[in-house]
This record gives sequence, structure tokens and C-alpha cells, in this order.
Amino acid sequence: MEFPVSPRRAAARRGLCAQYTHHHLAVFLLTFFSYSLLHASRKAFSNVKVSISNQWTPTDLNVSVYNVDPNVTWNDNHLFPNDKPATIFLGLLDTIFLFAYATGLFISGVIGDRLNIRYVLTFGMCSSAVTMFVFGTVTEWLHFYNKIFYCVTWVINGLLQSTGWPCVVAVMGNWFGKSGRGVVFGLWSACASVGNILGAFLASSVLQYGYEYAFLVTASVQFAGGLVIFFGLVTSPKELGLPDAGEQENESEAQEEEATQPLMDEDEGDNEANYSIQAPNTAVSQTKAIGFVQACCLPGVLLYSLAYACLKLVNYSFFFWLPFYLSINFHWKEAEADQLSIWYDIGGIIGGTIQGWISDLMQKRSPVLAMSLLLAVGSLFGYSRSPNSKPINGLLMAITGFFIGGPSNMISSAISADLGRQEMVRGSSEALATVTGIVDGTGSVGAALGQVLVSVIQGALGWMWVFYFFILMTFLTILFIIPLIVREIRPASRNRRTARLAG
Repeated sequence: MEFPVSPRRAAARRGLCAQYTHHHLAVFLLTFFSYSLLHASRKAFSNVKVSISNQWTPTDLNVSVYNVDPNVTWNDNHLFPNDKPATIFLGLLDTIFLFAYATGLFISGVIGDRLNIRYVLTFGMCSSAVTMFVFGTVTEWLHFYNKIFYCVTWVINGLLQSTGWPCVVAVMGNWFGKSGRGVVFGLWSACASVGNILGAFLASSVLQYGYEYAFLVTASVQFAGGLVIFFGLVTSPKELGLPDAGEQENESEAQEEEATQPLMDEDEGDNEANYSIQAPNTAVSQTKAIGFVQACCLPGVLLYSLAYACLKLVNYSFFFWLPFYLSINFHWKEAEADQLSIWYDIGGIIGGTIQGWISDLMQKRSPVLAMSLLLAVGSLFGYSRSPNSKPINGLLMAITGFFIGGPSNMISSAISADLGRQEMVRGSSEALATVTGIVDGTGSVGAALGQVLVSVIQGALGWMWVFYFFILMTFLTILFIIPLIVREIRPASRNRRTARLAG
């Protein structure tokens, strides 16, 4: 099936592709791996939950490891009497992290639009690495186990890690324009999944020496990555005397005479009049960062934020609980469960890239998302009934990642960049991080609530009802996207009707 593209639009795309330089490649790789390292450190925690739970509870293993009197071991590790409250506390830590992360995203987006993005990203990566090292390594070396300390440290880590995503999306939005953004950002948004794979690999490779070494290795690599960002990242083409993606988009769209609207330019003049930041005569020269409330009022921001809250709940539940689920439900070794969980991320990488490419061809995002999410309902139902077979489980896991992780990657990257670069704020590059922070922050609030609900539902009703809950959240995501589908399809229908009448 072919989608018609005007000659001028095709020429504009070729022109943009021709302007990609080694600077674009360097920015792509640096931002890709910086966020991959942030995700790898988060994945380290989810991959060692069983080991942490065993360490926090009095077990025969703890007695044999320390070779001391059982009473001494009990007093040293007396956080929880058994693994059930330990599991609940681990879920609480996930929730605390996500609420802190969500709060930080709303703040970090605004900060990233007003300070040097390179400094903000470097500070977040290095300070988060130190926090991870203290949380998982120093406490174990000192045999210091304290619930309040763990909670406070994890809140700090969530706030620090929130600096990552708004900054890297803003940098990518500065360098890469709308033409081809779906496939470029679809491929680039695999950074989170690659980080999960890297985190799983690092954790499983050193887990035999103790879970504290998983934190040590990932924190060290992340700190080194922050130093590379500080010395190597160029946040905007303007730093090199080149036009940024916003200016290129203005030039290419000024040459077009088509009546079709831009991909994420959500509508008609009556809506545009409602936004004070709309200034046709001064849009190109506008450089002032928009406010938080103004960013929330941009077309599509709130609906995509609410949709992402439901979808990220499902996606992050797999992220936080999949290795634990595999170990508990199928009684597989923790290292084997860590390695098998990689297939969910592989499915997300492929899904985000292919779906982004299709959305570029269609010049529409929301219909592609809705179709993928409808198929995700079937994949969730199928995965919930996976037999105790690693090959079959891995295959079903990859399919689920394709239809869940793919749309999640699109909303958090390409669509966030579209929203921050739409016509109303095209002259202001200081909108990208703010809009990205709003979308991802709202998504993280949903994900945080989800971790509480997952642990409660699992404890009361079992894992099968957890998957039913995921299916419900996927349906809610589709409901929030439906108005966006109507808004994207309506201009095309109106243009076809006009062309038919004119003919």
C-alpha cells in the first residue's frame, strides 16, 4: 500500500536527509546511550529484587553465607519476617521512585528549557550514579539496612533521573526535523529498551558475587557516561552556526502550497485563537520559553499525556515486575529470568521503529497507535496463558513488547517532539523539554499508581487478574487516543471533499 506524497514534500525530505552530518550521528549516539545508561541502572534494581528480598529476610541462605549464629543474622537483616512484606516494600520503592520521577519530570522539563541542557543532563547522570552506588552497594558493604534510608535515597534517585528524558528529547528535537521523525525517533527511542537489555546483562553477569555488585557496575558505567556527555554533547546546531530543525521545518513548509495541515498541527483557526502564544507575524522570531500552563494548553498535550499515563502503567509494570514474575511464577533462576526478560525490550525496539516508519508514510501517528494497542489486547491475553516453556514464553513476550513497548516509545519520543514543535511554538525551541516533561511526567504518575495496584491485585487475586488489569488500561489508552484520531483524519477528509467538489 502506497501513500501519496507531494513532490515538494518529497524534495523537502530529500533536502533534510542531505543535511544530516556527522554531528547528527554524534548527537544521536550520545543521547541514545546517555539515556540507555540511566535505564540500565533502573533495570539493575528490578533484576535483583529476589536477591534483595532474600537478604532482607532471615533465611538459611543468609546464615550459610555469613557463617554466623542465626540470631546474629536475624538481628542484622531484621527488616522483614518473611518474603511477603519484603515484596510489598519492593513494590513501595518502585512507587516512591516513580512518584519522585514524575514530579521531577514536570520540574526538569522547565529547567531544561531555561538552563544549559548539557549541564543539566551531566549533573543528573553523575549524581544519580552516586545515589545508586550508595543505595545498593555501600549499604550492603556496611550491612546497613534501614527502611527510611532506602525510601529517602530512592526519592532522591527518582528526582535526579528525571533530568534525563526531557533533556535528550529536546536535544534530538533541535537536531532532527519532522520529516522522517517517526522512523528516526522510533529507532532512537529504543534507547530505553537497549538500556534494559544492558542493565539485565550487567546485573546477571555479576549477580553471583552479590547483588551489590550489580549496583556498583551500573553506577560506574553511568558516571563515566555523564562525563562523556559533559565533554562531547552539542545540544543545538546553533552552537556550530547551523540552522536548527525548527528553522528547517519553517523553510520546507513555506515552500508547500498544499492545503493539508502539518502532522501534529491540530486544527482550525478557531482553536488557534485561544492560545496567547500564537503569533503569526512573530512566530519565527519568538525565542522565549513558554510557561508550564501554556504548554499544557497546546493541542494534543493533555490527551496524549493521559493516554501515556495508562500505557506507561502497563509498560513499566513489565519493566519492574517481569523478572520477578518469571522467577516466582515459573520457578526459574533469577539470572535466567533476567536474560529472558530481554525479549520484551527487543519487541519494543522493533515495534517502535516499524510503527514510527508507518506513521511517517501515513503522515499520521494516532491511527497507528490505536491499531497496535488493539492488537496488544490479544497479545496480553495470550501471554497471560503462556506455558512453562522458555522459548514459547520468550516469543509471546516479544510480541507483547512489540504492541505495548512500540506505542509507548512513539508517544514518549516522536509524538512529544511533534507536540513541542507544532506550529504554535515553532519559533521557540524552549518548548520541547517542557512538553516532554508534561507527557512523560503524567505517564510516570500513572506508572507509579500502577505499581501499587499491581502488588495489591497480585496479592489478593493472583497474577491472572494483573493481566486483566493491563488489558483494561490498554483499552483506556485507546479511548484517550480516539479524539486525536478524529482530529488527524478530519482535515484529510475535508480536503478530499473539497477536491471532489472542485473536480
